Amino acid sequence: MAAGAGMLLLSVRVLRSRIALIRVTGSSMAPTFADGDRLLVRRTTRVRRGDAVVFRNPLPFANGDEPLAWLVKRVSALPGDPVPPDVRDIVGAPDGGLVPSGSLIVRGDAARTQDSRHFGYVPESSLLGVVLTRPTVLVRSPVRPLPNAAD
Repeated sequence: MAAGAGMLLLSVRVLRSRIALIRVTGSSMAPTFADGDRLLVRRTTRVRRGDAVVFRNPLPFANGDEPLAWLVKRVSALPGDPVPPDVRDIVGAPDGGLVPSGSLIVRGDAARTQDSRHFGYVPESSLLGVVLTRPTVLVRSPVRPLPNAAD
């Protein structure tokens, strides 16, 4: 029995080293993800264009706002891809410039969002991982009281 418990504990540790559960705060990824959604994230730095990724927030918040340690955005350009025109000024890239090795360009899905157009490249080293799914929660129906024998 102790061996079974040890294997279960080891399995949980391995799973936690590869998977993270995060909660979305804000609406920058709407309509894909909503404020309060929970996301399963595979810990990795291997990403593809179009992946939703979680990374360390490069900007401190001001005005007393609670800082967000992590951001969720979508990868729009990988190393070697052309730097999009609306990002060139913030990163100082010339026309025809390419995203440098070890960097990504990210965008939010919503129209108004803080993303690479505001803070530039995201270092691959700041990635937590790639969003796998939004886990569904089984909704338990309320327990109905047993009918009273006297009724």
